[in-house]
Amino acid sequence: MRFLHTSDWHLGRRFHGEDLIDHQRTVLDHICATARTQKVDALLIAGDIYDRAIPSLDAVRLFDRALHQLADLGIPTVMISGNHDSAHRLGTGSGLYAKVGVHLRTDPADAARPVLLDDEHGPVAVYGVPYLEPALVRTQLDSETASHQAVLTSALDRIRADLATRPGTRSVVLAHAFITGATSSSSERDISVGGVAHAGADLFDGIDYTALGHLHRPQRVNDRIHYSGSPLAYSFSETNHTKSLTLADLPADGALTITHHDIPADLHLPLARLTGRIEDLLTDPAHEPLSEAWLQVTLTDTAVPYEAMARLRQRFSKTLDMRHVPAGIPAQATDSPTYRERVRGRGDLDIAHDFITAVRGTPPTTAEAGLLQEAVDDMRVRAQEKETV
Repeated sequence: MRFLHTSDWHLGRRFHGEDLIDHQRTVLDHICATARTQKVDALLIAGDIYDRAIPSLDAVRLFDRALHQLADLGIPTVMISGNHDSAHRLGTGSGLYAKVGVHLRTDPADAARPVLLDDEHGPVAVYGVPYLEPALVRTQLDSETASHQAVLTSALDRIRADLATRPGTRSVVLAHAFITGATSSSSERDISVGGVAHAGADLFDGIDYTALGHLHRPQRVNDRIHYSGSPLAYSFSETNHTKSLTLADLPADGALTITHHDIPADLHLPLARLTGRIEDLLTDPAHEPLSEAWLQVTLTDTAVPYEAMARLRQRFSKTLDMRHVPAGIPAQATDSPTYRERVRGRGDLDIAHDFITAVRGTPPTTAEAGLLQEAVDDMRVRAQEKETV
């Protein structure tokens, strides 16, 4: 059986203020076209469909268009919610979508309810594990602790119990998580709230193929566990990433074969990075091909040049991000990073710990750390309860 694995669409996301809807529409068209040309038997979408829990109207319209395209493919689609999605909103209408072959898994209680597929070699059970917020699902999954490792273990235990009742059935699991050994980029939202963010790859032992979402770089965790990565770059840290779709062939004996189909270059965002003194950047003819690129510029002048951004945009109209790292000056002698830079990619609990340490001069005690954990977990539970009202 042949699967096309994708994830992290982040519909509605903006890139340093630039609207990406048209780019996302084009890349979704490419995903559906690839599913046709590669004659896949099913499409796997491993979470972060939207970029926000309450998506923009344009993002909702694009998702509606994608649902029609997926239904028109005439092949099953299995889709899970990610940490950027509101599971309740995304899951609305899932029963109706299933009637046309689009199977949404947004409720942890449904993780062990497979989508059953068949080919000439027999059945394949596809299980969708939505993003599991430890504090919110611990009780529902009878998990021992509120950690990503613990709640995923509980979900996979239930899946294995169901699979044990289906002898001779091949297995596929979709999950949205940060698995130990994988490499992140700066555009993924931290998921450490509620416990350690990482979970071990051994959770998926015995599963023929695990299709992961959350990390934006396509990568192999081991022979049977793969991240598809995002189809578009969502930060300048991904400028040189090779974006692709993952094709997984699962024959009768379970001997998995993985191939990657690169996203065509003309569908990529026009990202580039430049580093140097402002006068060199403004006068060097070698930079002329970047005049319309979306740029991150790092200036190495001793001091920040006067009206640097305005001057850069006279030559490079799409300069979206500017940084100042003086050449030859030790890092500790440069200006302190901004608050946004200090907290980028960090969870609420880590930020609270750092605040107490900075104000008091000593880190939280064990008892205080426990109270902070309870407060952060309670905040997430209250936010989830508001969504369900």
